[in-house]
Amino acid sequence: MNVDKKDSVAPFKLHELRCFEAVARLGSFQAAATALHRTHPSVFAAVARLEEATGLALFDRSGYRVALTDAGRMFNARAMASLREIDNLGDYARQLAQGEEAQLRIVLGDLCPRPRVLAALSAFFGERPGTRLHLDYEAVSGPFERLYDGSADLVFHRADPSRSGLEQIALQRIRLLPVAAPGLLPFDDGDALTPARLQPFTQCVLSDSARQARAEDHFLVDGAPRCLVPDHAMKKELILHRLAWGHLPDFMIEDELRSGALIDLSNPHLPGREETFAAIRRGDRPHGPVAQALWRHLAEALRG
Repeated sequence: MNVDKKDSVAPFKLHELRCFEAVARLGSFQAAATALHRTHPSVFAAVARLEEATGLALFDRSGYRVALTDAGRMFNARAMASLREIDNLGDYARQLAQGEEAQLRIVLGDLCPRPRVLAALSAFFGERPGTRLHLDYEAVSGPFERLYDGSADLVFHRADPSRSGLEQIALQRIRLLPVAAPGLLPFDDGDALTPARLQPFTQCVLSDSARQARAEDHFLVDGAPRCLVPDHAMKKELILHRLAWGHLPDFMIEDELRSGALIDLSNPHLPGREETFAAIRRGDRPHGPVAQALWRHLAEALRG
């Protein structure tokens, strides 16, 4: 009987791959043995079997520390990817065996239209009493940091195509408009209003909640005094009380713009910005059955 090569048994074992990866990462057989709770001879033998099975000299052992050969470096890159996939598959199997997840950790970002999102979450979790919803708030790059460090399963925030390894469901287009309360600015000349003319006036901006914030453009006017706030709700209050001017999402200020409590300062020099609000999760890790169901629910309940 002919056996497809794809279905045949691999010429090496998972244990041998793990020993090889540990030696490559740590630079010595002894360090790898300690990390894997194995003996030095067993790790050495596992790597030797892997080299024999593949027909490759994976390490150069001529120096004080072992070093990957050119073939070893290429093989290691594929081995690391394969081990990550195997670990993810193991995590997913454990989640399935346990049934529904006990908890989902969700972060609301600063741009989140909360009534819409909370209504969708309430409808979903109301039918799943076995899974506890843990909600948090983060601003600017904080939601992305929580995704990458593994402390959030899903975030609602502005989409950022420059960040890798993420999946998103685009939910809404949101305009961030520069606004001020009547009486704050001593002039009203439309298109002639430039960032330079706003320099003497306090600008209200969001503080980044990330522990390791990266430099981002937050519409800052160079040289202007600044007032930092944690969220757009507080920012709106300060602007309404003529303590500062700043950018606010359009869905938060429709009534104030209509009544004249706030003035839209947008012009070619101060264009504001349009953002895509999205549900975002890691694309490089497994998601349990409840997380998958929530993802489908959000696509149906909130998109558009």
